[in-house]
Amino acid sequence: MTKPKEKRIVSRESRITPGASGPPAEIAGAARRTTFADVFGIAEFRALWLAQVLSVAGDQLARVALTLLVFEQTRSSLLAAITFAASVVPAFVGGFTLAGLADRWPRRRVMIVCDLSSALLVGLMALPGTPLAIRVCLLILVTMISAPFISARAALYPDILAGDRYVVGTAVTLTTIQFAQVLGFAAGGAVVAFVGARSALLADAATFVLSAAIVRIWVRARPAARPGPLPGNHAPGPDRPAAGLAAGLRLVFRSRALLIPMLFGWLAAFYNIPEGVAAPLAHSLGGGDVAVGLILAAGAFGASVGAVLFSRLARPQQRLRWMGPLAVASCAALGLFVFHPPLPIALLVLTLSGLCACYQLPANAAFVQATPTQQRSQAFGIAQGGMSLGQGAAMILAGAAAEQLSPSLVIAVGAAIGAGTAIVIVLGRPGAQ
Repeated sequence: MTKPKEKRIVSRESRITPGASGPPAEIAGAARRTTFADVFGIAEFRALWLAQVLSVAGDQLARVALTLLVFEQTRSSLLAAITFAASVVPAFVGGFTLAGLADRWPRRRVMIVCDLSSALLVGLMALPGTPLAIRVCLLILVTMISAPFISARAALYPDILAGDRYVVGTAVTLTTIQFAQVLGFAAGGAVVAFVGARSALLADAATFVLSAAIVRIWVRARPAARPGPLPGNHAPGPDRPAAGLAAGLRLVFRSRALLIPMLFGWLAAFYNIPEGVAAPLAHSLGGGDVAVGLILAAGAFGASVGAVLFSRLARPQQRLRWMGPLAVASCAALGLFVFHPPLPIALLVLTLSGLCACYQLPANAAFVQATPTQQRSQAFGIAQGGMSLGQGAAMILAGAAAEQLSPSLVIAVGAAIGAGTAIVIVLGRPGAQ
């Protein structure tokens, strides 16, 4: 929730309970606005933040490199979309099957192992002469491994950030992700054009190694959140991953306090459709490799600015109140592509959609604060995995449609479907009538 991807332990009395319709007590009652200095004053948060900057920027650089390679070699919108989705869809499998590891094992250890494993796989992708198909397969593995890393990091934030610091810290995190994506996407086309895909992949591998080192040195070791069976699981022997997954699915789908914000998060599949058709869209607008990077960066830039403004200018209750309208607007704004705007206007529309996507802040906060500590990583993994599946499926369908229709029209149709879905979710919120 979101990429993801889109956190503190609150008392039993103040935690959202299934079916609750109001904001968490601690957020609603916050008397003082938390500042960015408050969250950056925490050493562990700074370490996780820096590790994230490195890894996300490197990842986006690698995704642009492989997507451009496929489109340049095949001139197929569908294959380019599949390649981009190959860096997203496997997060669904990883989120469902591997995210629970961050509940059963120490979360810092999970992050370090994932980082080093990813560095090795990306290093193999950078070897000279590696076939493109093998590189895409390795990218799939890297994406799967990222799921427990993201879940472990997300589950650590509530232990590090207290009160409204969690919401502001989440805003910083989302802004960091988006800004790193802006840098990675915007630079991706130029880097590939000047130094080639292999150098871009080597840079990505180096970011994973640095991330692992930062986590190892500056993040405090903590015991596993759930070393034994789940509460209520009286079966002999250790808790099985399948049992943890089943319990996580029951948790998120039976509680409206978790289901509604999770569905809001999944709307990212619709407003991220332009990413899946970025290469053919740039080509249809008369742009080259640099235009691909700009198209990918525009939405991320808008989201980073929106997250900062929303977290600083809106009070906690206002964030929850505006969550629904902004969710609808994030998709509806892309409907302007029905007019086939030129590249400069298209970039402005993508930026506007990204600005409205700031609603993910309160959605993320409501979801995490409603999740029990012992199942936090598994629940987050399910939410993140579902988001990744939706994004990947939407990108592939959009790429297939762009084989027959203009990319602008494909984006506009996806926007209409997304806005309609968002309205249904808004009407389904407790107290919406």
